Amino acid sequence: QVKMVESGGGSVQTGGSLQLACRISGLTYASVCVTWFRQAPGKERERVAAIGTTGTTIYADSVKGRFTISADNPKVIVYLQMDNLTPEDTGMYYCAADRLTIGMNRHLELGHIPPASAFEFWGQGTQVTVSS
Repeated sequence: QVKMVESGGGSVQTGGSLQLACRISGLTYASVCVTWFRQAPGKERERVAAIGTTGTTIYADSVKGRFTISADNPKVIVYLQMDNLTPEDTGMYYCAADRLTIGMNRHLELGHIPPASAFEFWGQGTQVTVSS
């Protein structure tokens, strides 16, 4: 059984930093993709950053240069370092994971973060609040 648990959320002021962690257990695929999504109240879920087993990393334009996704082993733990935060970064942050399929890898090769529908396994989320 796959279990995913996010942590590290909190409240910071504009310009502050947070590091989120997504701890994963039970993921046995040889190759995986792990992605961070976020959702603000009243808004649609937004793709933030993705990392593949091969080490490929993809970022949404809104976070490029400010967020860094990393993992020693993306089947165990994935981090999202968030710097220079703004109120627009406020929301619930979720990590999602699944096998790195041909279709999913194609997204990464094209520089795109796979959509939420591509992921079967999700965490419960961690809240990030950035005040001005």
